[in-house]
Amino acid sequence: MSIIEFMENNYKHFNARETLAAAKEYHKFVTDDNGKMMVCLAGAMSTAEIGITLAPMIRAGKVSAITCTGANIEEDMFNLVANKSYKLQPEWRYLTMEEDRKTRDEGMNRVTDTCIPEDVMLDMHAALSELWAEAADKGESHFHWEYFYKLIRSGFFEGKNDVPMEHSWLVAACEMDIPVYTAGFEDSTLGNMFCADVMQGKVKSHSAIKPGTELFAHLTGWYDEVQKNHPIGFFQIGGGIAGDFAMCVVPALIQDHEKEDCRRWRYFCHIGDAITSYGGYSGCPANEKVTWHKLDADTVNFTINSDASIVAPLVFSYVMEKHLETAEGVKDSLAEETIGLAAGKKAVEAS
Repeated sequence: MSIIEFMENNYKHFNARETLAAAKEYHKFVTDDNGKMMVCLAGAMSTAEIGITLAPMIRAGKVSAITCTGANIEEDMFNLVANKSYKLQPEWRYLTMEEDRKTRDEGMNRVTDTCIPEDVMLDMHAALSELWAEAADKGESHFHWEYFYKLIRSGFFEGKNDVPMEHSWLVAACEMDIPVYTAGFEDSTLGNMFCADVMQGKVKSHSAIKPGTELFAHLTGWYDEVQKNHPIGFFQIGGGIAGDFAMCVVPALIQDHEKEDCRRWRYFCHIGDAITSYGGYSGCPANEKVTWHKLDADTVNFTINSDASIVAPLVFSYVMEKHLETAEGVKDSLAEETIGLAAGKKAVEAS
């Protein structure tokens, strides 16, 4: 049974129904409506190996931009080259502080049930530090994601990968050359390391990595250009800066740049288990976003209160199966057209 059949046969009510509806509308939005989708990654989605289902979406043109935490962009690369060295702790809910200290002393950093070896962080830092220092010496400044793209395009990861390159969403994003907006990247391991390098004189200037306001300016230009010809959607996993940063581009264009012709986000889906009323999800729910000029009253929107590591792969898999169905249908149609033309040509020649 395919993912489409499974979901359509079983997902009838509650969060399941909402998940199916969000997946159907995602497919319609990027296929029939010619929309462009921004995917926002908060939480630990890269360590959850979301790239297995997200990377094909990117390569199929179903994702046009990414906004994520500094942890997600680096952890996709950590997983790519060190997955076999990761350690699982299935009983993470019951660990004592002392047991966690033992994990730390083993040179591992735990993300819920998954421990990442510190060695991979040091190796990644060594490679990036050279690029940062070189850029600073030349007086150059680049976005955080552009340094990762430089490493990928240099072939640095070839032969070092523990998982297929096809499972890395960042490699896919690099191949498709889409922007990866990483607001607040300093709140990450490599962000901390970059800051230390500058403070210790190993990298001459903080300006080697472009600041958040310049990142927002790039996003503003991207959105303003794309929205002229396409509706733009917002698929958000988790809360916090990964979503809030990107969502604010529309009110900025409408209110600060006074662009009255700017279209608001036309698709919105949020996956998370935080309770909004307790302040667990920053960024406000869909109906409150209307007052902030982020969504229109008729923006199709979905809120799925569930575990994103379960829900997001289902949505992405549903959309990809629909994509393949559509592609196969076009292929069959072209084949029939070719056969028809050939038959017509033979008939003409025979006459």
